[in-house]
Amino acid sequence: MFSHIMLGTNDMQKSKSFYDAILGVLGYQPGRMDEKGRCFYMNKTGVFALSIPIDGRPACKGNGSTIGFSARSTDDVDAWHTAGLANGGQTCEDPPGVREGVGLKLYLAYLLDPSGNKICALHRMSS
Repeated sequence: MFSHIMLGTNDMQKSKSFYDAILGVLGYQPGRMDEKGRCFYMNKTGVFALSIPIDGRPACKGNGSTIGFSARSTDDVDAWHTAGLANGGQTCEDPPGVREGVGLKLYLAYLLDPSGNKICALHRMSS
């Protein structure tokens, strides 16, 4: 459904270190920088990227926005959360754990990244 997601940051090095750590837990290679100073994480199905805003104004979070990353297991979700906290993220919402609703059983963890963007790791569990 999505070709790419790009988030704004005010501190590229801090954000790259954070995302290298949490995405590394999920099996992704460290982000690659381009000539414009943007950072890209790529796989066969899409791209996640970081950029200093091109309009020159500060990056800001989207109120009500969350970006979710798929995880292979509950252990990966927990490791993602731990790596995020150790690399400048802040916990938000409930602690990592099971959430159920609309016939789904999910294991989720939420963080705020160094720029205040709300992100989560999600593992779909068998009902």
